[in-house]
Amino acid sequence: MLGKLILMLSYLMISIFLFATFSADTSVWISFFLSNLLLFGMFWWHLYQEKEFSPFISVFLVFSFLFFILSPLLQIGELNLTNGVFVTKLKYSKAAIVHTNVLVIIFNLTFAIAYLYFKKSRKLRVIPVYDQTKYKTLPVLISIVTIATVLVFIASFGFVQEEIRRHSGTPSSASIGMLLLWKKVLFMMPFAGIVLCFQYFEKRKKLPINIIIVVLLFLILGAFLLWFKNPLTEKRNALGPIYICIIFLIAPRLLNSNVKMTLFMFFSMIIVFPLSAMLTHVTATFKEILDKPRVLLDSFEGYGIGQVFNTLHYDAFINITATLDYVKYEGFSYGNQLLSGLLFFVPRSLWEAKPITTGKLVGEHLIEYHGFHYSNLSNPLVSEGYINFGIFGVIMMAIVLAITCIKLLSWFKSDDYLKKILALYFSIHLLFLLRGDFANGFSYYVGIFVGVYILTRFIQYIMDQMFLNQLLWKAKHKQQI
Repeated sequence: MLGKLILMLSYLMISIFLFATFSADTSVWISFFLSNLLLFGMFWWHLYQEKEFSPFISVFLVFSFLFFILSPLLQIGELNLTNGVFVTKLKYSKAAIVHTNVLVIIFNLTFAIAYLYFKKSRKLRVIPVYDQTKYKTLPVLISIVTIATVLVFIASFGFVQEEIRRHSGTPSSASIGMLLLWKKVLFMMPFAGIVLCFQYFEKRKKLPINIIIVVLLFLILGAFLLWFKNPLTEKRNALGPIYICIIFLIAPRLLNSNVKMTLFMFFSMIIVFPLSAMLTHVTATFKEILDKPRVLLDSFEGYGIGQVFNTLHYDAFINITATLDYVKYEGFSYGNQLLSGLLFFVPRSLWEAKPITTGKLVGEHLIEYHGFHYSNLSNPLVSEGYINFGIFGVIMMAIVLAITCIKLLSWFKSDDYLKKILALYFSIHLLFLLRGDFANGFSYYVGIFVGVYILTRFIQYIMDQMFLNQLLWKAKHKQQI
């Protein structure tokens, strides 16, 4: 109860401060207020009315508040310091901001209604059951996954070393397809092995020798995961879901309710990360701060909270506005941009007319028409739907997302740990998927799904066939005798 109260009061106090200090056109102020009012209602329902744990909604709400309320309000508040242009060089337009808020409200409202409606569907709520007979062969499966991980380590050693040496702003020498194969598929094999270890630990009757073997394999797989997935080789948005899932596996009680998950996401995304960004701009040494704490406050005043959010890290709302500007010039794509995401695996050499990602498309539009200098931008699901099919596309995206969350909610309740963790991973990955663009968010999760689930199940199938053939051979041999 205390956690709910803390969250609601935090939301209210931040909202009151934002809107009390927000100076803008009346229509803009009202549009943000209505958007926040809807979000507050969803926030209250999730904490006080939703009975089952749904991490998807926790992440959805925190994302929406951070990127569609907090960030744009602060960015618009900074416009007097930037001559009326946003960080992407797009000029402020009252009508465009109101239009953007209307699309956000439609998306959020549709998602909420669809989520409540499809939550009653029995077909979507069927909980997968783990085949208990698989426990006998789990140590063997984990061993094979570990051997496969060692082979991946050997084959990718040079690639990983290059990634460690490569500066974050320098593009990789590997193709996009190879990056996806290495980082999102093969490098996730130790993670799959770790999940299987926890699946085995759930078994009640375990042989002592198997326990020792699985613990040793767990430590080996953990070392390989740290080698493949660390801040030197991977971006923060890819590391977060992995290690949050591991925290959940080790101590599930830390993140086992809507209140706990929302608290964790709310304070990490809305308070901790912005503060850490401000700390990176502090020039004083640690000793100077200890001797004179006022130095830290002076640095915060020099690099205010508004400037923290006035960066490309928090550009989701403004990129919806930029997409509206693109459509005004070029029109709707009628599904063409959606195909670039759904068919991401088709190489450009075979599909020369393959569309570029929506983020890049809108980025190039900003370069051409507004004098921006960077094209690799985000593009939220809201504008991905709009650029394809207008308002119908926004509604469609919200419904598909709601159905996906409901289906994965049944996976999350499963005793099959691979499905359970893939569902939890998706809930954290929602931060990336909702921010966009769709092609990257979709392809990254599909890669993770293949690396964690498809490859593991394929190995399991081959192994089962080998055991079956062995049993058939023994039975046939006995008959001959």
